[in-house]
Amino acid sequence: MVRNGPRPRFAIVQRSKDDRWVLPRGKLKRAESAVIGARREVVEETGHRVRVREYLGAITYRAGGRPKVVQFWRMQAKARPSHDLMKDIAAVEWLPLKAAIRRLSYPLEKLFLGNVGRQAIARRKKNKAKNKHKATSKAKRKNKKKSKHPAKAKKKR
Repeated sequence: MVRNGPRPRFAIVQRSKDDRWVLPRGKLKRAESAVIGARREVVEETGHRVRVREYLGAITYRAGGRPKVVQFWRMQAKARPSHDLMKDIAAVEWLPLKAAIRRLSYPLEKLFLGNVGRQAIARRKKNKAKNKHKATSKAKRKNKKKSKHPAKAKKKR
């Protein structure tokens, strides 16, 4: 999950049970889609409402002898938290990419964030530039329409 600012910040959470720092994640409820479950878990673990953007990838590992699959999406967080953290989470930190990678406890998550984090920043910049271009184009069209109307009004006089 990413929060905007001069430098993008990534959310990592500290679990209460073992004090390890991990990427926000969780288990799906019965009949819950992966995207809806991911959004719910991130809100519960970080306290921030989010807008889900694009899929980033997945990691797999074994826990208790069973295979686990965790899917991740780039999510845009609201500036301020709107919910309390769940009791399973001791802390949330918003860190620049390199600091977030260093803080994570598991090598697999460090590797994953190192790869997709740069992609997430690049996509964010690309989308930001695209939105800026759209806004500029829209403003130009609006100004063009405004400049045409006074000329028509003068001709009628």
